[in-house]
Amino acid sequence: MSTRPIYILGAGGIVNDAHLPAYKISGYNVAGIFDANEEKAIATAHKFGVPAVFDSLETLVKSVPANAVFDVALPASAFIETLKALPNGANVLLQKPMGNTLEEAKQIRQIVHEKKMLAAVNFQLRYAPFVAMARSIISHGDIGEVCDIEFNINVYTPWQLWDFLYSLPRVEILYHSIHYIDLIRSFLGNPKSVYAKTTKHPRMKELASVRSNIILDYGEMIRANILVNHCHDFGTKYQCSNVKIEGTRGAIKIQMGLNMNYPQGMPDVFEYVILEEDKEPEWKTLPVNGTWFPHAFIYSMEQVLLAADGKIPAPDNSVDDCIYTMACVEAAYASSAKGGEKIQ
Repeated sequence: MSTRPIYILGAGGIVNDAHLPAYKISGYNVAGIFDANEEKAIATAHKFGVPAVFDSLETLVKSVPANAVFDVALPASAFIETLKALPNGANVLLQKPMGNTLEEAKQIRQIVHEKKMLAAVNFQLRYAPFVAMARSIISHGDIGEVCDIEFNINVYTPWQLWDFLYSLPRVEILYHSIHYIDLIRSFLGNPKSVYAKTTKHPRMKELASVRSNIILDYGEMIRANILVNHCHDFGTKYQCSNVKIEGTRGAIKIQMGLNMNYPQGMPDVFEYVILEEDKEPEWKTLPVNGTWFPHAFIYSMEQVLLAADGKIPAPDNSVDDCIYTMACVEAAYASSAKGGEKIQ
């Protein structure tokens, strides 16, 4: 395990709910924290036993050792200026999204390259325990060639927990469905094109969008669909949060419990089926050890630590990879704005 010191920039909900609980589980060396609201930083440091609290980013940068890792859990709008303030050659994990637009993502990548940084983006769904289980089954060839990935999310999300979203021109795809776009990319690579429509809701008019339909085009033999509704405020009976992966010889169905009855959540459920000759298909259930929050955050940071220690050539979630997730998001918004073909 790497002993590199981790310094966290930001002390908001995601740090308290996921980053620091994950790092505590994994035994990572969290050495300090900074937040513009020093009271929040002090409270978070006390809660998780973080030894140092810094009163400014400048003070933190001057104080840390050369082998430090910066965990930047700030709003995406702060990334460009923050990266400029960090040392050349720094090791950095940026909270998702990688900027608010593809143009910002390109600026982030340029700064990273100019300053010779090792930088990754915290698209942590890639590393959720149930995703690791799916990868294992797929890598062994058990379900054959993957030809269909579908997300079906029908939940009620209490957006009021994130006040900053109410002032943004982009919400649902950029801050939620981006995870599903990124996960599909991690399995299938980059799509040829993107079709999308993202919409508001009469009861959530203050938000830019809260529902999305997204199709990633991988040609004639592969289907990749994302169907998301955050407005199902009718109890939990018909809430669902599923990803289904079908292959030529079997399938996997996962209930991602975090999204349901949020923030309490519901259990993750992992089911799979493998076709056998002369037998009826039989779905089996496997236990899931760990959850999306916080356990996936362990492995997102692990990619940075492994690369910084020279154990892998680059993080799997590097800015050079994740910029294509941002490109898909940008394409989705462009498609939504353009609209469909007019009926003649």
